[in-house]
Amino acid sequence: MQDYLEAAVRDVLTAPEARVDDQVGYAALLLAVSGALDEADRLVTQWLARTERPVTALAADPVRARAWAMLFEARGGRPGWAEGLPPLDLDAEERAHTASLRRPVSDLDGVLPPGPVAEVVKHVAPARPDRVRTALADGDLGLWATLAGPRPDVATPAATRALAPALVAGADPLGLRDWAPACAGALIAALHERYPPELGTWPELIAEIVRLRGHDTATGTAGSLPPPASEPAIRSAELRLGVELPADHREFLRTCDGLPADVVFPRLLGTADLRAKGGVVVLSEPAVLLLSAGHVVEVDPVLGTTVHASFRAALVRHAALLAQAG
Repeated sequence: MQDYLEAAVRDVLTAPEARVDDQVGYAALLLAVSGALDEADRLVTQWLARTERPVTALAADPVRARAWAMLFEARGGRPGWAEGLPPLDLDAEERAHTASLRRPVSDLDGVLPPGPVAEVVKHVAPARPDRVRTALADGDLGLWATLAGPRPDVATPAATRALAPALVAGADPLGLRDWAPACAGALIAALHERYPPELGTWPELIAEIVRLRGHDTATGTAGSLPPPASEPAIRSAELRLGVELPADHREFLRTCDGLPADVVFPRLLGTADLRAKGGVVVLSEPAVLLLSAGHVVEVDPVLGTTVHASFRAALVRHAALLAQAG
C-alpha cells in the first residue's frame, strides 16, 4: 500500500479540496475496514479541525454514507465527529445494498456514455454475476480481499450490514491493521502542512500543545503548566547564562516557565534550570534543543540535526508532530 499512501499524501498536500476530501474519506473507511476504528476517528477528527468543512463531504455518495451508517450500528454508536451525518433507514439501506450486490454486470457497462443507447445496451447485453460483489453477498471477506485489487472498494463491504460487525471486531480482511497508524499519521501530517493551525499568540500555541497532549490545565491533571516566569527571573537567568535570550523565548517563559516532556518532545527548561556550556544555551532536558549563536538547534540521534528559524518555530513543529502522533 506504499504507492497508495504516497499518492494520497500528495493529493492532500496539492490537489483541489474536493480531491482532499475524497482521499480522506476513502482512507478513513480503509482504516475502519481494517479494524482500526481509532485511527479512522483520529484522521477524520483532524480533517475536521484543519479544514472546517462539513463531515458530509466524506460521505458524498450513497454507498459511503451507507457504509458509515452500518459501521456505526456495528460499533454501538456514533463517534463525536459523525454528528453531522444524517441518519439513515438501515433496513431500507440494507435492502438496496443487497440488491446491488446481486445485480448482474455486463462487460459493456461503462463503455458507452450515459444515455438512451446505453440503457438499451444494458438490457440486451449478456450479463454475469460480479465476483467481487457476490463474495460480499455470500459473506466471504477472504475471497473479496483476493479479488479486490490494488485500491479496493472498501465502502461496499462496510456497507454490507451482515459483514460490518466482523469488520468492527477486527476481521481485517486486507491485513492492514498494523499499517493503519502509519497511514493515519502520514495523512494527518499532510493535513497539518496544508492547513496549518492559526496559533497567533504564545498562550494560543501553548494551549494547542496542551490540548494535543490531552491534558487539562484547568483541573491540574498531569502535564499542567508551570506559572509564567517573572521579568526579574528571566533577567536573572540571562545574567547567569551570559546571553540575552531571543525575544520569542522570553515570550515563552512569560507564558509558562518551562514545559513538561511528552511523547515527542523533551522537557523545556524554565528560568531556574537553563544552563550554558561553551556559549551554547541548553533549552531542554535531555539536551536536544540548544541555542547557539542566535539559532535554535534540535539534535535528534535518529533524525539528525535541525536548525529552526526560531524557538517558536520549533514549538509549532512540535505541535504538528503531536497531532501526527495522536
